[in-house]
Amino acid sequence: MRGTAVAAIALTSLMVVSACAKDSGGGTTGSTNAAGAACEFSTPPSAPATSSTSAANGEKVDGSALKVGLAYDIGGRGDASFNDLAAAGFDKAIKDLGVKKENTRELSAAPNEDEAAKQTRLRQLASEGFNPIVGVGFAYTESLKVVAPEFPNVKFGLVDSAVDGAANVTPLVFAEQEGSFLAGVVAAYQSKKCHVGFVGGVDIPLIQKFEAGFVQGAKTAAPKVQVEKKYITPAGDFTGFQDPPKGQEAAKGLIDKGADVVYPAAGASGIGVFAAVKEAGVLAIGCDADQYNQPALVNTRDVIVASSLKRVDVAVYDFFKAAAKNDLASLPKVFDLKVDGVGYATSGGKIDAKLQGILEGYKAQIIEGKIKVADKP
Repeated sequence: MRGTAVAAIALTSLMVVSACAKDSGGGTTGSTNAAGAACEFSTPPSAPATSSTSAANGEKVDGSALKVGLAYDIGGRGDASFNDLAAAGFDKAIKDLGVKKENTRELSAAPNEDEAAKQTRLRQLASEGFNPIVGVGFAYTESLKVVAPEFPNVKFGLVDSAVDGAANVTPLVFAEQEGSFLAGVVAAYQSKKCHVGFVGGVDIPLIQKFEAGFVQGAKTAAPKVQVEKKYITPAGDFTGFQDPPKGQEAAKGLIDKGADVVYPAAGASGIGVFAAVKEAGVLAIGCDADQYNQPALVNTRDVIVASSLKRVDVAVYDFFKAAAKNDLASLPKVFDLKVDGVGYATSGGKIDAKLQGILEGYKAQIIEGKIKVADKP
């Protein structure tokens, strides 16, 4: 998701205080949908004996000689999602690698800016000696096609995209569908009506990966589950990532159709989705970050039962660390469940041990290749 607005956008005006729906507890006994038909769950896989999470690499690397730059997508720090994750990875790299404060630079994009502005931002960082530099989001793809060849000795990282033929641009891409599969499992188990919903910010292939994984996960857990879907804007109109009121409207439409667990992949528009969920007294699943713990969402976090994680922070950190070692080839081709590039969080205590075990079982099957998660709806 694109972090496309400051997380405080009209936040207080969107939050409607009401009672939160009681957690269904994650049992496997089935629930009843609006039509009164039971929703039976598939036999879930057993949790692995040990965690399938890979161990963190504690290798100490000296990056004190680096000058590191970060070019945010629209909104920069404070979006409670995509950009904030990049910022967290940036901050950790500075601390762990020993980068001097004066050798760091962050620049943000403006709403509806043209390609020339993006190129100027990247050129500014590169011409001032920053190296390596990360462009946060596929919005920088076209700009890097132009700027990267102008600075062949600068190492660029590009989140969510790649530049063919540019040896100095490292793609930092994710298996978003795998984390979303687990979000779909959570949604099915938390739904009291066997009826869930997905809100996408913009109808583009990147967000369709979230939809595909979510729907597959929900239907794998509960084959008869009903799934409602709504995109805020069509391809080409990126305001769908920065419009909380439209996010609220989209979520309300799904809730009115019967969905009682809603999963937004919509950047800052997710703020409005959580507002609608709070107002209706139903449940939500966060996206990208552990949104239960985002300060900007403190007024609605009680409806967030879990979050899918897209570890942009891990990718940004790993890129800077690999650049400091002059070993970019060591980075994974895709940040997936196997390398903790995606995952899930259960902050808030709403997921019980039984459902936690079920999630770990599905996670292990994906990592082992027993479940192949689709990246297209």
